[in-house]
Amino acid sequence: MRVQVSRDCSQLIIPYQSMGLRMANLAVLVLFASIGAVAGQYGSPAAPLGYTSPSSAPPVPSPPASPSSSPSLKVGYYQSSCPQAEKIIMEAVRIATSKNSGVGAGLIRMHFHDCFVQGCDASVLLDPTPANPQPEKLSPPNFPSLRGFEVIDVAKEALEKVCPGRVSCADIIAFAARDASFFLSHGRINFQMPAGRLDGRVSLFGEALNFLPPPFFNLSQLIANFKAKNLDEDDLVVLSGAHSIGVSHCSSFTGPLAPNPPAMDPAFATKVLSQCPLLSPNISGDPTVMQDIVTPDLLDNQYYTNVLNHKVLFASDAALFSSQQTSTKVLENAFMPSRWEMKFAKAMVKMAAIELKTAANGEIRRSCRVINN
Repeated sequence: MRVQVSRDCSQLIIPYQSMGLRMANLAVLVLFASIGAVAGQYGSPAAPLGYTSPSSAPPVPSPPASPSSSPSLKVGYYQSSCPQAEKIIMEAVRIATSKNSGVGAGLIRMHFHDCFVQGCDASVLLDPTPANPQPEKLSPPNFPSLRGFEVIDVAKEALEKVCPGRVSCADIIAFAARDASFFLSHGRINFQMPAGRLDGRVSLFGEALNFLPPPFFNLSQLIANFKAKNLDEDDLVVLSGAHSIGVSHCSSFTGPLAPNPPAMDPAFATKVLSQCPLLSPNISGDPTVMQDIVTPDLLDNQYYTNVLNHKVLFASDAALFSSQQTSTKVLENAFMPSRWEMKFAKAMVKMAAIELKTAANGEIRRSCRVINN
Protein backbone atom coordinates (compact mmCIF):
# COMPACT_ATOMS: atom_id res chain seq x y z
CA MET A 1 0.00 0.00 0.00
CA ARG A 2 1.23 3.48 -0.82
CA VAL A 3 -0.24 6.46 1.02
CA GLN A 4 0.94 9.95 0.11
CA VAL A 5 0.70 12.50 2.90
CA SER A 6 2.05 16.00 2.52
CA ARG A 7 4.23 17.52 5.24
CA ASP A 8 1.47 19.92 6.30
CA CYS A 9 -1.11 17.11 6.12
CA SER A 10 -3.11 19.05 3.51
CA GLN A 11 -3.27 16.12 1.09
CA LEU A 12 -3.96 12.47 1.64
CA ILE A 13 -4.04 10.22 -1.44
CA ILE A 14 -4.97 6.57 -0.93
CA PRO A 15 -5.16 4.42 -4.06
CA TYR A 16 -7.66 1.58 -3.91
CA GLN A 17 -5.55 -1.07 -5.58
CA SER A 18 -6.29 -4.29 -3.75
CA MET A 19 -8.62 -6.04 -1.37
CA GLY A 20 -5.86 -5.78 1.24
CA LEU A 21 -6.45 -2.03 1.50
CA ARG A 22 -9.90 -2.28 3.04
CA MET A 23 -8.60 -2.47 6.57
CA ALA A 24 -6.30 0.54 6.18
CA ASN A 25 -9.00 2.55 4.39
CA LEU A 26 -11.38 1.78 7.24
CA ALA A 27 -8.75 3.03 9.67
CA VAL A 28 -8.57 6.32 7.74
CA LEU A 29 -12.34 6.73 7.88
CA VAL A 30 -12.39 5.98 11.61
CA LEU A 31 -9.64 8.51 12.19
CA PHE A 32 -11.33 11.33 10.33
CA ALA A 33 -14.67 10.57 11.94
CA SER A 34 -13.12 11.32 15.32
CA ILE A 35 -10.42 13.84 14.45
CA GLY A 36 -12.59 16.85 15.29
CA ALA A 37 -13.31 15.60 18.80
CA VAL A 38 -9.69 14.73 19.45
CA ALA A 39 -8.44 18.05 18.12
CA GLY A 40 -10.88 19.82 20.39
CA GLN A 41 -9.61 17.88 23.38
CA TYR A 42 -5.91 18.44 22.81
CA GLY A 43 -5.95 21.86 21.19
CA SER A 44 -3.56 23.28 18.63
CA PRO A 45 0.18 22.53 18.61
CA ALA A 46 2.12 24.44 21.20
CA ALA A 47 4.68 27.03 20.13
CA PRO A 48 8.30 25.92 20.37
CA LEU A 49 9.87 26.62 23.72
CA GLY A 50 13.25 28.13 24.42
CA TYR A 51 15.95 26.50 26.50
CA THR A 52 15.05 26.74 30.16
CA SER A 53 16.81 25.49 33.23
CA PRO A 54 14.74 23.41 35.66
CA SER A 55 15.73 25.85 38.41
CA SER A 56 14.30 28.87 36.60
CA ALA A 57 11.28 27.59 34.67
CA PRO A 58 10.00 24.10 35.46
CA PRO A 59 8.89 22.05 32.45
CA VAL A 60 5.36 20.94 31.84
CA PRO A 61 4.31 18.48 34.59
CA SER A 62 5.01 14.90 33.65
CA PRO A 63 2.24 12.42 32.85
CA PRO A 64 1.39 9.90 35.56
CA ALA A 65 3.95 7.14 35.93
CA SER A 66 3.07 3.53 35.29
CA PRO A 67 1.06 1.89 38.09
CA SER A 68 3.93 -0.57 38.45
CA SER A 69 6.42 2.22 39.13
CA SER A 70 8.49 1.98 42.25
CA PRO A 71 7.09 4.27 44.97
CA SER A 72 10.62 5.64 45.43
CA LEU A 73 10.48 7.39 42.06
CA LYS A 74 9.38 10.99 42.31
CA VAL A 75 9.80 14.31 40.53
CA GLY A 76 12.37 16.51 42.25
CA TYR A 77 14.05 13.54 43.89
CA TYR A 78 17.40 15.34 44.15
CA GLN A 79 16.03 18.68 45.28
CA SER A 80 17.60 18.30 48.73
CA SER A 81 20.46 15.84 48.21
CA CYS A 82 21.88 17.37 45.00
CA PRO A 83 19.93 20.46 43.90
CA GLN A 84 22.05 21.08 40.80
CA ALA A 85 21.81 17.51 39.50
CA GLU A 86 19.28 17.98 36.72
CA LYS A 87 20.84 21.26 35.62
CA ILE A 88 24.29 19.67 35.35
CA ILE A 89 22.95 16.79 33.25
CA MET A 90 20.93 19.09 31.03
CA GLU A 91 23.95 21.26 30.33
CA ALA A 92 26.05 18.23 29.34
CA VAL A 93 23.29 17.14 26.94
CA ARG A 94 22.82 20.66 25.57
CA ILE A 95 26.50 20.98 24.68
CA ALA A 96 26.64 17.52 23.09
CA THR A 97 23.48 17.89 21.00
CA SER A 98 24.42 21.38 19.84
CA LYS A 99 27.57 19.87 18.32
CA ASN A 100 25.97 16.71 16.95
CA SER A 101 22.27 15.87 16.95
CA GLY A 102 23.21 12.21 16.47
CA VAL A 103 24.55 12.07 20.02
CA GLY A 104 21.17 13.22 21.31
CA ALA A 105 19.48 10.51 19.27
CA GLY A 106 21.91 8.04 20.81
CA LEU A 107 20.94 9.12 24.33
CA ILE A 108 17.25 8.50 23.62
CA ARG A 109 18.14 5.09 22.19
CA MET A 110 20.38 4.36 25.18
CA HIS A 111 17.43 4.91 27.51
CA PHE A 112 15.42 2.32 25.57
CA HIS A 113 18.30 -0.17 25.36
CA ASP A 114 19.06 0.17 29.05
CA CYS A 115 15.49 -0.25 30.30
CA PHE A 116 14.69 -3.28 28.13
CA VAL A 117 17.67 -5.23 29.52
CA GLN A 118 17.83 -5.74 33.31
CA GLY A 119 15.46 -2.79 33.72
CA CYS A 120 16.40 0.90 34.01
CA ASP A 121 19.61 0.33 35.95
CA ALA A 122 22.47 1.65 33.75
CA SER A 123 23.65 -1.91 33.06
CA VAL A 124 24.30 -0.83 29.46
CA LEU A 125 27.09 1.46 30.70
CA LEU A 126 29.25 -1.23 32.31
CA ASP A 127 32.63 -1.87 30.66
CA PRO A 128 34.12 -5.35 30.23
CA THR A 129 36.18 -6.70 33.12
CA PRO A 130 38.13 -9.93 33.69
CA ALA A 131 35.15 -11.22 35.65
CA ASN A 132 32.69 -10.18 32.91
CA PRO A 133 34.51 -9.82 29.56
CA GLN A 134 31.26 -9.53 27.57
CA PRO A 135 28.74 -7.12 29.08
CA GLU A 136 25.64 -5.98 27.18
CA LYS A 137 27.51 -2.89 25.93
CA LEU A 138 29.45 -5.19 23.54
CA SER A 139 26.41 -7.10 22.28
CA PRO A 140 25.45 -6.57 18.59
CA PRO A 141 22.37 -4.43 19.34
CA ASN A 142 24.68 -1.97 21.12
CA PHE A 143 28.14 -2.29 19.64
CA PRO A 144 29.37 -0.37 17.78
CA SER A 145 26.25 1.68 17.07
CA LEU A 146 25.12 2.88 20.52
CA ARG A 147 26.24 6.45 21.21
CA GLY A 148 26.32 8.97 24.02
CA PHE A 149 28.50 7.22 26.61
CA GLU A 150 30.85 10.18 26.81
CA VAL A 151 27.94 12.50 27.71
CA ILE A 152 27.04 10.28 30.64
CA ASP A 153 30.69 10.29 31.71
CA VAL A 154 30.89 14.10 31.62
CA ALA A 155 27.70 14.48 33.65
CA LYS A 156 28.74 11.85 36.20
CA GLU A 157 32.18 13.40 36.70
CA ALA A 158 30.62 16.81 37.32
CA LEU A 159 28.05 15.36 39.71
CA GLU A 160 30.66 13.47 41.72
CA LYS A 161 32.52 16.73 42.33
CA VAL A 162 29.41 18.52 43.58
CA CYS A 163 27.59 15.76 45.43
CA PRO A 164 29.57 12.50 45.47
CA GLY A 165 27.68 9.25 45.71
CA ARG A 166 24.27 10.85 45.41
CA VAL A 167 23.08 10.58 41.78
CA SER A 168 22.71 7.17 40.15
CA CYS A 169 23.88 6.48 36.61
CA ALA A 170 20.41 5.09 35.84
CA ASP A 171 18.88 8.46 36.69
CA ILE A 172 21.50 10.23 34.57
CA ILE A 173 20.44 8.13 31.56
CA ALA A 174 16.76 8.89 32.17
CA PHE A 175 17.37 12.64 32.55
CA ALA A 176 19.70 12.69 29.53
CA ALA A 177 17.05 11.02 27.35
CA ARG A 178 14.47 13.54 28.52
CA ASP A 179 16.81 16.48 27.84
CA ALA A 180 17.83 15.11 24.43
CA SER A 181 14.12 14.87 23.55
CA PHE A 182 13.70 18.51 24.61
CA PHE A 183 16.60 19.86 22.55
CA LEU A 184 16.01 17.71 19.46
CA SER A 185 12.32 18.70 19.37
CA HIS A 186 13.19 22.39 19.80
CA GLY A 187 11.46 22.36 23.16
CA ARG A 188 8.15 20.88 22.06
CA ILE A 189 8.69 17.67 24.05
CA ASN A 190 9.10 19.06 27.55
CA PHE A 191 8.34 17.01 30.65
CA GLN A 192 9.53 16.14 34.11
CA MET A 193 11.24 12.83 34.78
CA PRO A 194 10.76 11.11 38.16
CA ALA A 195 13.99 9.85 39.73
CA GLY A 196 15.27 7.58 42.49
CA ARG A 197 16.61 4.64 40.46
CA LEU A 198 19.52 2.50 41.59
CA ASP A 199 22.30 1.10 39.41
CA GLY A 200 22.49 -2.62 38.74
CA ARG A 201 25.47 -4.90 39.15
CA VAL A 202 24.69 -7.36 36.33
CA SER A 203 25.30 -6.84 32.61
CA LEU A 204 25.07 -9.82 30.26
CA PHE A 205 25.93 -9.96 26.56
CA GLY A 206 23.18 -12.46 25.74
CA GLU A 207 20.38 -10.53 27.42
CA ALA A 208 20.72 -7.64 24.98
CA LEU A 209 20.12 -10.14 22.17
CA ASN A 210 17.19 -11.70 24.01
CA PHE A 211 15.29 -8.58 25.01
CA LEU A 212 16.02 -5.84 22.44
CA PRO A 213 13.75 -6.17 19.38
CA PRO A 214 15.69 -6.48 16.10
CA PRO A 215 14.69 -4.30 13.13
CA PHE A 216 13.20 -7.25 11.24
CA PHE A 217 10.54 -8.15 13.84
CA ASN A 218 6.94 -8.38 12.63
CA LEU A 219 4.07 -6.73 14.48
CA SER A 220 3.09 -9.69 16.67
CA GLN A 221 6.72 -10.10 17.75
CA LEU A 222 7.01 -6.39 18.55
CA ILE A 223 3.80 -6.38 20.58
CA ALA A 224 4.94 -9.41 22.57
CA ASN A 225 8.35 -7.84 23.15
CA PHE A 226 6.82 -4.64 24.55
CA LYS A 227 4.16 -6.49 26.53
CA ALA A 228 6.92 -8.37 28.37
CA LYS A 229 8.04 -4.97 29.69
CA ASN A 230 4.50 -3.86 30.62
CA LEU A 231 4.25 -1.58 27.59
CA ASP A 232 1.23 -1.73 25.31
CA GLU A 233 0.59 -1.26 21.57
CA ASP A 234 0.19 2.47 21.93
CA ASP A 235 3.57 2.70 23.67
CA LEU A 236 5.08 0.67 20.83
CA VAL A 237 3.77 3.01 18.14
CA VAL A 238 4.51 6.19 20.08
CA LEU A 239 8.07 5.28 21.06
CA SER A 240 8.84 4.15 17.51
CA GLY A 241 8.58 7.85 16.64
CA ALA A 242 12.12 8.20 17.98
CA HIS A 243 13.17 6.85 14.58
CA SER A 244 12.57 10.34 13.25
CA ILE A 245 16.05 11.24 14.50
CA GLY A 246 19.47 9.67 14.13
CA VAL A 247 21.08 7.27 11.69
CA SER A 248 21.14 3.56 10.98
CA HIS A 249 23.91 1.30 9.73
CA CYS A 250 23.21 -0.22 6.31
CA SER A 251 23.53 -3.71 7.80
CA SER A 252 20.43 -3.04 9.92
CA PHE A 253 18.13 -3.02 6.90
CA THR A 254 20.10 -4.79 4.15
CA GLY A 255 21.97 -8.08 3.89
CA PRO A 256 21.83 -11.18 6.10
CA LEU A 257 21.09 -9.26 9.31
CA ALA A 258 17.84 -7.99 7.80
CA PRO A 259 16.02 -11.08 6.46
CA ASN A 260 12.71 -9.21 6.01
CA PRO A 261 13.46 -5.85 4.36
CA PRO A 262 10.44 -3.53 4.13
CA ALA A 263 8.77 -2.70 0.82
CA MET A 264 10.22 0.77 0.23
CA ASP A 265 9.03 3.54 -2.05
CA PRO A 266 11.15 2.98 -5.20
CA ALA A 267 12.66 6.47 -5.28
CA PHE A 268 13.41 6.33 -1.57
CA ALA A 269 14.96 2.88 -1.90
CA THR A 270 17.20 4.05 -4.72
CA LYS A 271 18.34 7.07 -2.72
CA VAL A 272 18.99 5.15 0.48
CA LEU A 273 20.50 1.98 -0.95
CA SER A 274 22.86 3.97 -3.15
CA GLN A 275 24.63 4.87 0.10
CA CYS A 276 25.10 1.19 1.03
CA PRO A 277 27.46 -1.50 -0.27
CA LEU A 278 24.52 -3.64 -1.45
CA LEU A 279 23.95 -1.49 -4.55
CA SER A 280 27.17 0.52 -4.58
CA PRO A 281 30.23 -1.73 -4.99
CA ASN A 282 32.55 1.24 -4.47
CA ILE A 283 31.27 1.66 -0.91
CA SER A 284 32.92 -0.49 1.73
CA GLY A 285 32.33 -1.15 5.38
CA ASP A 286 28.97 -0.49 7.03
CA PRO A 287 28.10 3.18 6.49
CA THR A 288 25.15 4.97 8.06
CA VAL A 289 22.13 6.66 6.52
CA MET A 290 19.61 9.07 7.99
CA GLN A 291 16.48 7.39 9.36
CA ASP A 292 14.37 10.40 8.34
CA ILE A 293 15.50 12.21 5.21
CA VAL A 294 12.83 14.93 5.52
CA THR A 295 13.66 16.38 8.97
CA PRO A 296 16.82 14.42 9.90
CA ASP A 297 17.86 16.62 12.83
CA LEU A 298 14.43 17.11 14.39
CA LEU A 299 12.55 14.82 16.77
CA ASP A 300 9.03 15.17 15.38
CA ASN A 301 6.09 13.21 14.03
CA GLN A 302 7.48 13.12 10.47
CA TYR A 303 8.29 9.45 11.12
CA TYR A 304 4.60 8.53 10.85
CA THR A 305 4.25 10.27 7.49
CA ASN A 306 7.29 8.29 6.40
CA VAL A 307 5.62 5.05 7.51
CA LEU A 308 2.53 5.92 5.44
CA ASN A 309 4.65 6.72 2.41
CA HIS A 310 6.85 3.59 2.64
CA LYS A 311 9.91 5.71 3.37
CA VAL A 312 11.22 3.86 6.41
CA LEU A 313 14.25 1.61 6.76
CA PHE A 314 13.15 -1.24 8.99
CA ALA A 315 10.61 -4.02 8.62
CA SER A 316 9.62 -3.23 12.21
CA ASP A 317 8.72 0.31 11.10
CA ALA A 318 6.61 -0.86 8.17
CA ALA A 319 4.94 -3.44 10.44
CA LEU A 320 3.14 -0.67 12.34
CA PHE A 321 0.83 -0.26 9.35
CA SER A 322 0.00 -3.96 9.08
CA SER A 323 -3.04 -4.02 11.37
CA GLN A 324 -6.10 -1.83 11.77
CA GLN A 325 -5.36 -0.97 15.40
CA THR A 326 -1.77 0.13 14.94
CA SER A 327 -2.36 1.75 11.54
CA THR A 328 -5.01 3.96 13.15
CA LYS A 329 -2.45 5.02 15.75
CA VAL A 330 0.08 5.78 13.00
CA LEU A 331 -2.47 8.00 11.27
CA GLU A 332 -3.37 9.79 14.49
CA ASN A 333 0.27 10.55 15.22
CA ALA A 334 0.89 11.71 11.64
CA PHE A 335 -1.98 14.18 11.73
CA MET A 336 -1.80 15.41 15.34
CA PRO A 337 1.77 16.34 16.24
CA SER A 338 0.96 17.92 19.60
CA ARG A 339 -0.88 14.81 20.70
CA TRP A 340 2.06 12.61 19.69
CA GLU A 341 4.47 14.86 21.62
CA MET A 342 2.37 14.52 24.76
CA LYS A 343 2.08 10.75 24.36
CA PHE A 344 5.80 10.40 23.67
CA ALA A 345 6.57 12.17 26.95
CA LYS A 346 4.16 9.90 28.83
CA ALA A 347 5.64 6.77 27.24
CA MET A 348 9.19 7.85 28.07
CA VAL A 349 8.25 8.21 31.74
CA LYS A 350 6.44 4.88 31.70
CA MET A 351 9.42 3.12 30.12
CA ALA A 352 11.75 4.72 32.68
CA ALA A 353 10.05 2.72 35.44
CA ILE A 354 10.72 -0.76 34.04
CA GLU A 355 12.06 -3.36 36.50
CA LEU A 356 13.73 -0.99 38.95
CA LYS A 357 16.45 -2.21 41.28
CA THR A 358 16.05 -2.18 45.04
CA ALA A 359 18.58 -1.74 47.85
CA ALA A 360 19.06 -5.51 47.78
CA ASN A 361 20.35 -5.63 44.19
CA GLY A 362 21.26 -2.04 43.40
CA GLU A 363 23.69 0.72 44.30
CA ILE A 364 24.79 4.22 43.29
CA ARG A 365 27.97 3.73 41.29
CA ARG A 366 30.92 6.03 41.79
CA SER A 367 31.81 5.45 38.15
CA CYS A 368 29.14 4.57 35.62
CA ARG A 369 31.47 2.15 33.84
CA VAL A 370 32.20 -0.17 36.78
CA ILE A 371 30.33 -1.50 39.78
CA ASN A 372 31.44 -0.42 43.24
CA ASN A 373 33.85 -2.70 45.10
